[in-house]
Amino acid sequence: MNGYPPSTALLLVAVMTSQRDLDIARMLGWYRIPLRSAPKVIDVDYVAFYQTGAFGQEERWQISWFAALRGHELTTRAELFRDEPNHPRAHEEYFRLQLGDLQSLPQPIPAGKWRRITFLYTIGDLFSAARSIDDLVVRSEERNILWRSLRDRSLQSGKYQANELPEMPLDPLLLAMLGELKGFL
Repeated sequence: MNGYPPSTALLLVAVMTSQRDLDIARMLGWYRIPLRSAPKVIDVDYVAFYQTGAFGQEERWQISWFAALRGHELTTRAELFRDEPNHPRAHEEYFRLQLGDLQSLPQPIPAGKWRRITFLYTIGDLFSAARSIDDLVVRSEERNILWRSLRDRSLQSGKYQANELPEMPLDPLLLAMLGELKGFL
């Protein structure tokens, strides 16, 4: 690998809010997403991590790490953090994403004007060429590739039937992530 995912890879950019979470991803090989705020499609090839302002001056507001997604499961926070049985969200459901080795990018992707990010889908070509997070937004002909890939992953997961998809309303947040609605985020 040249330091980036393959050009045709489907990536989910996810928010990394603390050094503890980054350490868990690096040392234990997993990342958690609350079910209530999870994106529609979890079954991607890679996960890239946007580091928030909680990281130090040199590491905040950028993507520096990514990992191959090896699988995912639905569990509770109490199962993820057995030492926190009385946490207020202990019984809430979370996706646990099993990760391959965390890999650092040869050059971090800075946020630029983007500061508040939750989830963003992109493709390997855009990820490897990005100079800022704005470059990850899928536009033009790549939008069809991304949309088909997300649709196929939804069908493979068994969450939707093929005949349901054409009649499903488009999620405004998904459209915003695809670059359709300017200024939504």
